Amino acid sequence: MEMNREKLCTSKADVSSDSAYHCSTCHDDEEWSNTSRGRAKSRSLSASPALGSTKEFRRTRSLHGPCPVTTFGPKACMLQNPKTIMHIQDPASQRLTWNKPPKSVLVIKKIRDASLLQPFKELCVYLTEEKNMIVYVEKKVLEDPAIANDDNFGPVKKKFCTFREDYDDISNQIDFIICLGGDGTLLYASSLFQGSVPPVMAFHLGSLGFLTPFNFENFQSQVTQVIEGNAALVLRSRLKVKVVKEHREKMTVQNGIEENGVVSTNIEKEVGKQIMQYQVLNEVVVDRGPSSYLSNVDVFLNGHLITTVQGDGVIVSTPTGSTAYAAAAGASMIHPNVPAIMITPICPHSLSFRPIVVPAGVELKIMLSPDARNTAWVSFDGRKRQEICHGDSISITTSCYPLPSICFRDPVSDWFESLAECLHWNVRKKQNNFAVEE
Repeated sequence: MEMNREKLCTSKADVSSDSAYHCSTCHDDEEWSNTSRGRAKSRSLSASPALGSTKEFRRTRSLHGPCPVTTFGPKACMLQNPKTIMHIQDPASQRLTWNKPPKSVLVIKKIRDASLLQPFKELCVYLTEEKNMIVYVEKKVLEDPAIANDDNFGPVKKKFCTFREDYDDISNQIDFIICLGGDGTLLYASSLFQGSVPPVMAFHLGSLGFLTPFNFENFQSQVTQVIEGNAALVLRSRLKVKVVKEHREKMTVQNGIEENGVVSTNIEKEVGKQIMQYQVLNEVVVDRGPSSYLSNVDVFLNGHLITTVQGDGVIVSTPTGSTAYAAAAGASMIHPNVPAIMITPICPHSLSFRPIVVPAGVELKIMLSPDARNTAWVSFDGRKRQEICHGDSISITTSCYPLPSICFRDPVSDWFESLAECLHWNVRKKQNNFAVEE
């Protein structure tokens, strides 16, 4: 009887110790038990604690980042591959499939671009009449006079479902997305979904087009191929950003009395905290804003201060964003399938401050230095720009919800073709060879 009690206590202790091994990034800091059918799973050598020190060396965060959620919207998911290693598939094996046939599609058109009106109308007519799809369109797109005054387009327009940004939640109603425009259109589509993102098919109808691999000439066959579930995918990781602001309100306090009346001084009093969260596809940019002083911000990695940025600012980007602002600031370009976070200084006041790449699983924290002369400003994919004051903090880590971008060929070929065509990577005159002597 005593032996059974000892076994029971031992099994409970094992379960409780295993439950402490959790990924706070994947599960939003919720405790979860690492057991399966009553039996504890084996842990890797790097995660096991050393002898005699059970609590000191316990690791709770993966170096490879959170396992990405591979269900995209209500109906799409990634085709399972039994050869998956460490939850990271071979880029060539990532294929789109559907649990159920897709019925709804969100069409995002670049605003204030007259050249996209005709492609937009052709695509919507094809989706509604040929494919019997439910088409969602942003309300301000239909307010364009060229669309509102087109009588021939009226019957199709009546079938549309409309929404407004920041007002209507369409996250559970869209099966896949079609973007007509440039890279900014894809970034806007990402901002509409703060959780799981449906598959995105982007047509190159903008200026740069690094993230838009499809041409519009043969859109019928290409859209049909996607609806049938036969397309390659690249999972573009996003950043989960949490901004914590010390909420202050101004109070009027009597400071002195003169002949003309009371002289008052405005002071700030902390009354709470304001927390905002964002999903970012390209980068988080912290800069000095309109100030003439250098920015002075502290960068922490998993709670440890790693450096203080003195310069115009710092860029924290995904591999997708490595070819955007970070590339202009001198950083390396990273393929989207690499699990990583880039830290790139903007015009640093130092000869030795070089861009670095850190694992996707770490948590970065950026705060204004205590001795900073002025405030800083932060923006997320070029949007939601706001001021950062003393006491505010920006926490950044890899999101569990990537953006599934549909490829024209495959992730490797599309990426290198974009480097060559859009950025003219390694374009130069070739060296002449030596003449063959007879």
